[in-house]
Amino acid sequence: MNSQSRKNHLVPDFPAASSPTVPGLAELAVVVRSGLVESRHFGSLVALDAAGTPVIELGETDAVILPRSTVKPLQALACLTAGAPLAGPELAIAAGSHTGEDEHVRVVRSILSRAGLDESALGCPADRPEDEATFEAMLRSGEARSPIRMNCSGKHAAMLLACAVNGWSTADYLGPAHPLQQHILNVCAEATGVPVTITAIDGCGAPLFGTTVRGVATAFRGLVLAPADEPAGLVAAAMRAHPFYVGGSGHANSLLMETVPGALSKGGAEGVIGVAGPDGSAVSMKIIDGSPRATTLIALRVLEALGTDVSGADSLTVLPVLGGGVRVGEIVAGRDLEEALSAFSAASFGVAASDTNGGIA
Repeated sequence: MNSQSRKNHLVPDFPAASSPTVPGLAELAVVVRSGLVESRHFGSLVALDAAGTPVIELGETDAVILPRSTVKPLQALACLTAGAPLAGPELAIAAGSHTGEDEHVRVVRSILSRAGLDESALGCPADRPEDEATFEAMLRSGEARSPIRMNCSGKHAAMLLACAVNGWSTADYLGPAHPLQQHILNVCAEATGVPVTITAIDGCGAPLFGTTVRGVATAFRGLVLAPADEPAGLVAAAMRAHPFYVGGSGHANSLLMETVPGALSKGGAEGVIGVAGPDGSAVSMKIIDGSPRATTLIALRVLEALGTDVSGADSLTVLPVLGGGVRVGEIVAGRDLEEALSAFSAASFGVAASDTNGGIA
């Protein structure tokens, strides 16, 4: 959405009072209700232009973070380079956080079958599907929560397939010292350019390797610019060609790739996201309060400033706040982000920078 169309939306002005200071972090988004800033989201963000140059840096972009599911494309890349024969929807779901719909379950079962396994081999916990219609159908039919409905089951199935083709044990495939997990560690470090210094356990039970906001942006840029016949290029192509399997019906990651041609998007828990435009520009962030509700909006605002056409993504760039079912406000970019975007725009057009340009690298 361009700046003129954004002005045409009814967005209450928020108060001019200074934002509370959060050391080392920037105000990236605010929630405006009836003219009052009700909530503020602080965090760290980095934007790379098409050449890979950091053009916006806010907060602690080199602090170690846990990338959560944003790292799934790299885990899928590691499974592919370990020899797992994944392509099309199977590769996309390996890189995604699916919503547990029946078609997602079918594809996960297909991956497991080719590994000579069934869903009892999955190491992720039993869960309900995130898709509400599917969950309601499960309740009516009496189907219990299961690991295969869990949003990470595609990743786990891909890991099991990689183990099967290499003759590695599958019973302990989630152990940090397992050959597959050590391979994933090396792939993540190489793709992000950040040595792994912290290993945690993700919500699905898989090892989770620490990186940085800058590292996430670097990795996503590398995925979209990789040659089409190389593993990284195959992962990016599968995600963009089959976005339904990266998320699901109405999922933000899927909608972004469906409405912004050539873009690559993968969000994760606790306010982490990585998004790249088709030209290699990229943005990543970590919201310190862990809320993901504004991450896609923020990423699209930054990609738009970097030159990506996001005009088809209005459903993701206009986030109304409701009161009694009526729009009474909106979630919008925070003051620090707006100042950084304005300074970047001014610098791009050769306009003299103001004293508020602290977000420009």
